[in-house]
Amino acid sequence: MSRALRLCAAAGVAAMLAVVPAAAAPPSLQAKAAFLVQPDTRDVIYARHPDARRPIASTTKIMTALVALDHFKLSQTITVPPYTPEAGESLVGLRTGERMSFADLLRAMMLPSANDAAHAVAVSEAGSVPAFVALMNRRAKELGLHNTHFSNPIGLDEAGNYSSARDIVELALLLRRNPFIRGIVDESRAELKTGLRPRIVVNRNDLVARYSFVNGVKTGHTIDAGYVLVGSATRHGVTVLSSVLGDPSIAARDADSIALLRYGLSLYHRVTAVHTNRALATPSVKDEGDTHARLVAAQPLSAVVRRGEKLRVRVVGAPGQVSGPLPAGRREGTVELLRRGQVVARTALVTAASVPKPTITQRVRAWVGRPLTILLLVVLALCTVQVVLLRRRVIRGRRRARGADVQ
Repeated sequence: MSRALRLCAAAGVAAMLAVVPAAAAPPSLQAKAAFLVQPDTRDVIYARHPDARRPIASTTKIMTALVALDHFKLSQTITVPPYTPEAGESLVGLRTGERMSFADLLRAMMLPSANDAAHAVAVSEAGSVPAFVALMNRRAKELGLHNTHFSNPIGLDEAGNYSSARDIVELALLLRRNPFIRGIVDESRAELKTGLRPRIVVNRNDLVARYSFVNGVKTGHTIDAGYVLVGSATRHGVTVLSSVLGDPSIAARDADSIALLRYGLSLYHRVTAVHTNRALATPSVKDEGDTHARLVAAQPLSAVVRRGEKLRVRVVGAPGQVSGPLPAGRREGTVELLRRGQVVARTALVTAASVPKPTITQRVRAWVGRPLTILLLVVLALCTVQVVLLRRRVIRGRRRARGADVQ
């Protein structure tokens, strides 16, 4: 990802700062800090101490994955460097010199939260852990995450390794833009097929297996951090992301997360405001009398809105008249969908059916039926009558003149 794209992403994430009041009472949580957003609308739905700096345990690996995706291709093979774990660390059992694909290392990092996989990725990219941590902190600065700093790529308790409930959700939003990552974090288990031997890994985020609408993102736990979970859920086309930091147990972490996700999903729905079978403009067809063409949207348009809100449809550039022949699907304007005054989707306005070239008879009928033509014909008729009357007067005058001469 280029620096320009990173800064654009940061600007998009920063647009979520305006908190939208909840229509219903928010859930009661045990977490020390929490955050809930709806990414389409950029609404902050819930926030508890969102900017407090706290240890975030293995959710650190969200940034590790984000930085590594800039460097490695998914199919690229990485040679595992030496790693000496501390007691109790989460590992996938990699051996020094073992060769594993970057895709499988990501699975190992994100599902069972394997520290040896995260270490392998960091050292392979930057040459050393400190060098990789420098990349992580540079990215955090570029993204404007003022309450985030890293001391290691794993998430072990260490001075200077912290983030906030808001910042970690913003990182998850960026990471979930990658379709491969979205697929990984939505799996309850996966098979690592590369390396010295096949391995089955299980997602520590057990909400993914328990609830069909939960689809991510990352768990974490250390003594200092407590239990941490960055969650995501999608239902009926609506996605929300949450974070809970400092929960006292796995049960509390899961209960807080599912309560937030359900609460967020209950407040929004996706509305299809533009359908392809509905005429949005009916311009007249030139030289075809009272015939009109039907202009419809090329594709349906939908958007996520808070319940009770309305979307607005705007047609731009539709002509008042069209001339045949035109094929079906010919673009004749644009359809825009607006939410809160901002365009959120657009598609072409096209002819619903072909418009044939008018026949000679249709052209004559259309010409005769025009108001100006009728006026001209009336004037012409009046002029003709005047000429006839004038001619009769002339003839009568000549006859009288001849009669007088005879006498």
